[in-house]
Amino acid sequence: QVQLVESGGGLVQPGGSLRLSCGASGISFSIYSMSWYRQAPGKQRELVAGITGGGITKYADSVKGRFAISRDNIKKTMYLQMNNLKPEDTAVYYCNADRQRRLGVPGDYWGQGTQVTVSS
Repeated sequence: QVQLVESGGGLVQPGGSLRLSCGASGISFSIYSMSWYRQAPGKQRELVAGITGGGITKYADSVKGRFAISRDNIKKTMYLQMNNLKPEDTAVYYCNADRQRRLGVPGDYWGQGTQVTVSS
């Protein structure tokens, strides 16, 4: 059974930082493309960042230079380091796994989401 479990969300002031983690089980983690998506109230879910098994990355323009995605294939964990957070980054952040190894197209597996709130 595939499980993706996110952690690390919370409340942070503008300009602050958070690090999200996504632990995976039930998949051959190293060959899957892994991605972070987010959904704000009243908006569609959107790609934040993705990383292939070989380390190729893709970022939304809105987070380039502020967010960094990484993965540890031994620990079967993906990370999202978020710096200089802005109120518009407020959303539920979801982990996604794609066995077709794509970036920018969500795969079949989703985590339950973790809330990130940026507010003073």
